[in-house]
Amino acid sequence: MVPQLYDGNIHPNEWLNQIKTYCFLKQITESKDIIKFAKMMVDSTIYIPSDITSLNELIDVLKADISFTIFKNTNKRKLQALRYKSENVGGDTSKFIGTFRKLCRNAEITDLEELKKYFVQTLSCTFKNKFLKETNDDEFDSLNDIILRFNNLLIEPKISVDIKNGSIVALKHVATGKYLSTIENLRYKTGSKSQMIFIGGLEPDRLSLWKIKFDKDFATADTVINLQHQFDKFLGVRYSYSSNRVDNYYKSPSEFTEGN
Repeated sequence: MVPQLYDGNIHPNEWLNQIKTYCFLKQITESKDIIKFAKMMVDSTIYIPSDITSLNELIDVLKADISFTIFKNTNKRKLQALRYKSENVGGDTSKFIGTFRKLCRNAEITDLEELKKYFVQTLSCTFKNKFLKETNDDEFDSLNDIILRFNNLLIEPKISVDIKNGSIVALKHVATGKYLSTIENLRYKTGSKSQMIFIGGLEPDRLSLWKIKFDKDFATADTVINLQHQFDKFLGVRYSYSSNRVDNYYKSPSEFTEGN
C-alpha cells in the first residue's frame, strides 16, 4: 500500500490518513521522518514551506492552497448534481448515502441546515414531499439523524389508497417503467389536435404530475376521471361515444398524428 501523491484531488485529511497508515505498516515512527516523507508526497505544483515541523502545519498549508478551494467547490457542484434513485429503478441506497457523505466531507459542509438542503435536493418530487412532510419543522441532531429519518421512510412507507378529487398523481408506463409527461403546446398535428404526452424519466418530476378531476369526493370503480396537467391541458388520450359513432383518439408520438 503506497499513499497517493497529494495534488489537490483528495481531501487533505483523507490523504494524511493514508500517510499515517503507510508509516505504521512500514514501522516509521519518528515524527521528523513521517513529516519528511509526507512533504515528499506532495506534488511539486503546491508550495510547501521548508520550516514546517508538524503534520498539522502541513495540513493547514494544503488547505490554504488554491487547489483545496477548487476541490471543495467541485464537490459542492457534484452534490448539486447528485440524485437519489431507489432500487426499483436500478439505484443503490447504500452507495448513494456513501457518496453523499463523502461529498459533504470533501466540501467541508458541516452546518445541519445546509446538509439538509443538499440532501433534499437529491430527492425526486415523491420522496422530497414525503420527507419534508414527515420531518416538518423537526430539528436534526446530525447528518446521521437526517439519513436515519429518510431510511425510516423507505422501510415503512405510508401509502394512501384513497383517490380524491384534486389529487396529484404520476402515471408510470408499464413497459418501460418511465413516467408519462407533457410540455406546453405539445399537440397532435391531426385529429383533435389535443395535448400529447410522451415517456419521460424513471423518476417522477414536475412534468409528469397530473391533477385528478371528477365530480365527487372519492373515486369508485365506475368513476370517470379527467387528468389535468399544470399547463391546464388534459391528457391527450380519450375515448368518446355517441349514438352515431365512436371516436377513438390515441397517441402516436413517433409521427405526431392522431387517428379517428
